[in-house]
Amino acid sequence: MRMPDDFDAISDAVDEVNILKGKGWTEQSTFDAEKDKTQFRQYEAACDRVKKFYKEQHEKQTVEFNIRMRVNMNRNIRARMGIWDAMEKLNTLVDASDPDTELSQIEHLVQTAEAIRRDGKPEWMQVTGLVHDLGKLMYLFGSEGQWDVVGDTFVVGCAFSDKIVLSETFADNPDSKDELYSTKYGVYEPNCGLDNVMLSWGHDEYLYHVLKEQSSLPEEGLWMIRYHSFYPYVVAPRRCIHTSHRAGGWQGTLAAVRAFNPYDLYSKSDGGVDVDALRPYYQGLIEKFFPAVIEW
Repeated sequence: MRMPDDFDAISDAVDEVNILKGKGWTEQSTFDAEKDKTQFRQYEAACDRVKKFYKEQHEKQTVEFNIRMRVNMNRNIRARMGIWDAMEKLNTLVDASDPDTELSQIEHLVQTAEAIRRDGKPEWMQVTGLVHDLGKLMYLFGSEGQWDVVGDTFVVGCAFSDKIVLSETFADNPDSKDELYSTKYGVYEPNCGLDNVMLSWGHDEYLYHVLKEQSSLPEEGLWMIRYHSFYPYVVAPRRCIHTSHRAGGWQGTLAAVRAFNPYDLYSKSDGGVDVDALRPYYQGLIEKFFPAVIEW
């Protein structure tokens, strides 16, 4: 029979785990407290490279294209490699959609993870920050261009929200003139559930599907990956027609995305990181949450 003090010790340990899994990760970020956040995501003042990217993305992300990408997604394994190898392979890409940084991809990933770590967030959230953009590997696997890999995501199959950056460039998307897709609800029912709408195809959705079966990340980490580029939802969630029916409701998904996004966005102005020096620490986290080889 256990003595009462043994039971108390176990109970205290459980409480500590619950704090790490719950409240700890939802607390507001502090690493960015002194940053001028008005200087980020300035798309109207962005360089021509960024504006050209969004014009192409907004014209080509149609319902037909998105259905085709999802049908083709699971037909072939594109590569087999571990997480760190994937980070190094991605390092040749410069994201044409990002007005805030021209850092290498591996620097941005480690920078994001380090900001999360500095704020004392749990290991699963740190490693989520480390891998969150690895879906951009699609660009190296024969994508049609950066427009179907990077950039903000948005709902397709209904009228395009004016909360989407540079939304005027949807004028040449054929869906904007379709008699069904151009209506407020389009192909959806009001409050149909976030899982039941189709977001524009890109690295978020791809990586979510890769890792949901090949990692031990909690559901919140998978939400962070899947929706971290869905800025219209972060800005005006109730104007999205699709509230979530997942555990915790749409508020739970939104809380996860809002908890993660400051680290992805505002860490971009931080100083450089010594990737080689930090690699042993993050290799340890990778081993905790991922198999040695991932099928991409």
